[in-house]
Amino acid sequence: MHNQNNRLPWLIGGTVLLVAMSCVCIIALAVATPRLFRGPDTITTFQAEPTEEIPKIEADSFDPVPLRTVVPNPTPTLAPITPGQDLETQIYTNVYERVNPSVVAIRVIDEEVVEDEDSDIRPFFFNTGEGSGFVIDRDGHIVTNRHVVQGAQSLVVQFYDGILAPAEIIGFDRDTDLAVIKVDPRGLDLRPVSFGNIGELRVGDRVIVIGNPFGNANTLTTGIVSALGRQINLFDTVFQLPEVIQTDAAINPGNSGGPILNAKGEVIGVAFMLQSETRANSGIGFGIPVYFVERVSAAIIEDGEYHHAYLGIRGNGLSPFEIQALGLDVDSGVLVAEVLQDTPADKAGLRGGTDARSVEGAQFLIGGDIIVGIDGQPIKIFNDLLAYLGRHTGPGDTVILTIVRDGETLDISVTLEPRPE
Repeated sequence: MHNQNNRLPWLIGGTVLLVAMSCVCIIALAVATPRLFRGPDTITTFQAEPTEEIPKIEADSFDPVPLRTVVPNPTPTLAPITPGQDLETQIYTNVYERVNPSVVAIRVIDEEVVEDEDSDIRPFFFNTGEGSGFVIDRDGHIVTNRHVVQGAQSLVVQFYDGILAPAEIIGFDRDTDLAVIKVDPRGLDLRPVSFGNIGELRVGDRVIVIGNPFGNANTLTTGIVSALGRQINLFDTVFQLPEVIQTDAAINPGNSGGPILNAKGEVIGVAFMLQSETRANSGIGFGIPVYFVERVSAAIIEDGEYHHAYLGIRGNGLSPFEIQALGLDVDSGVLVAEVLQDTPADKAGLRGGTDARSVEGAQFLIGGDIIVGIDGQPIKIFNDLLAYLGRHTGPGDTVILTIVRDGETLDISVTLEPRPE
């Protein structure tokens, strides 16, 4: 008992000392902790300074567009390619998402009254033609084929989101089978296409067609450029269409007037016909070259019509075999068979053939001029001559034709005129 009483003061004193030391440690830690976590005594706030003033949007500075989109808004530019995923799939989906909003279905709706002999009822029926088109500006202008809208009294355009709008014909060009129609742009989400360069095309390049085949709107088909430089005889003109693009991408009735696109989503041509015994795709479709789309549409919007440059000759391209058989002193060129009276070629003094010859069943008029160049560009076949005139010239322009006449090479200046009707 005595020993326990002697230890009690020591226990109390030890406990007090331990509590005091703990308090000192806690106070010291409390003082040191802010320094450990904030560094300097003064807390610094980091805030990025804007490089330019953020503009304020006034409430009345824009007109809101009514909410009417039934599909997700596509991206305005092509999305970047993602490594590790299928390249071809990404190209096709990216192009479709970008360009599909620019493509429209065109329906020709003409009302006819049909009389029933057995009753007084005269029901209304509608003859409906279908085609495709694409927006080229924010004013509501749309390019399509002439044969889609020719003779139409009433047109309706359907956009990718289902919105319908009446349209009117602004003008058309017979010799390219192109037409321009227009919708009222107010309240519409108009997204113009971008134009490509036909000079960059190569056989084997990917092509994408978006249109309205058999009335199925917003349809994508794909293929390649299967040939370039085709010459097509249109159904109601004596003039040939040069540099037509051939593709194996499916083009069917209803695709007419829709865009043919490259892998960048640029328009390189307009789908306008197919070669088939069944009126369905058989792997050979054709497109109007894009430079005609640009030139013809601009002229129609400005003047209501387009005038082609006119030379006024009939002739033949020459193969090496035909050159040898005819005994001609050239390597290639266009043999002028006939110079039409009172045309630019006639006024410039070009000469046509005088002597009929036959080579393997083909008829030639020889003795006339042979065109081997235009403005310094070589001419090998007739399509080269038509393509240069279509791409680079218009009525009133003067061109320099390089010809071979009686073995002598000459340069002749010709002032072009509009094509006659």
